[in-house]
Amino acid sequence: MDERIRLRLDVSYDGTDFSGWAPQPTRRTVAGVLMQTLDLVLGAGTATGLTVAGRTDAGVHATGQVCHLDLPAAVWREHEGRLLRRLARLLPPDVRVRAMTEVPADFDARFSATFRRYEYRVTDAPWGAEPLRRRDTLAWPKPLDLAALNAAAAGLVGEHDFAAYCRRKENATTLREVTRLDWRRDPDGILVATVQADAFCQNMVRSLVGAMLVAGDGRRPVQWPVGLLTRRERSSEVTVAPAHGLALVAVGYPADPAEYARRADLTRRLRVPVAEG
Repeated sequence: MDERIRLRLDVSYDGTDFSGWAPQPTRRTVAGVLMQTLDLVLGAGTATGLTVAGRTDAGVHATGQVCHLDLPAAVWREHEGRLLRRLARLLPPDVRVRAMTEVPADFDARFSATFRRYEYRVTDAPWGAEPLRRRDTLAWPKPLDLAALNAAAAGLVGEHDFAAYCRRKENATTLREVTRLDWRRDPDGILVATVQADAFCQNMVRSLVGAMLVAGDGRRPVQWPVGLLTRRERSSEVTVAPAHGLALVAVGYPADPAEYARRADLTRRLRVPVAEG
């Protein structure tokens, strides 16, 4: 059998016109477009095992997505000097591969990850989102109070059962550890939520944002989002924030490559499957 090597790909995309990351036979997806382009450049079936850190939903963007795939070593040696530029010419403009790096065979983009970090952009300007940012910024119809948003966020940090904020999957836990959750207002007036955790269950990030926004505009008390953590089922009171304001901005991995396998084994034991966004 030919020797194969593993590559880490750092990927960015505008999720507007994609039906999410995961391949779907009749829909345009990030993974589908990426594999079609790799097949065109390298030959059909040459790249195998495409695995992503976070399976973003339809409309969600990424500036820091990570995935891995396997190639025959001889193919990589032949193409490594020019593959990135060839992909840049052939990929559509709404998806970019920014780096391709050879990694140990036990690197797993999904299970070796130590955290995923998302950002959610919101404007409360009375005129709405700037036209050039309309694809990645939610226009909120009421003024938002930064202090209230951060007060609502504070109680959600830590390890909790986020069942009220998740679309539950069979045999999957809704226990998650949120290591960072805060809001800032940038100089241009845009409010940005930063949410970081070891992993997220489906719709969790946008559900958290939806709950905090109604606390930030005064329609709910700031204690309301944390109070929902007592629920053991998805709360119908929580509105999932629209996808277009959300972007996956970073995925963390152990600094020591020798830890990739240990981290992957630990993650598999703790939670399978892992869902995102």
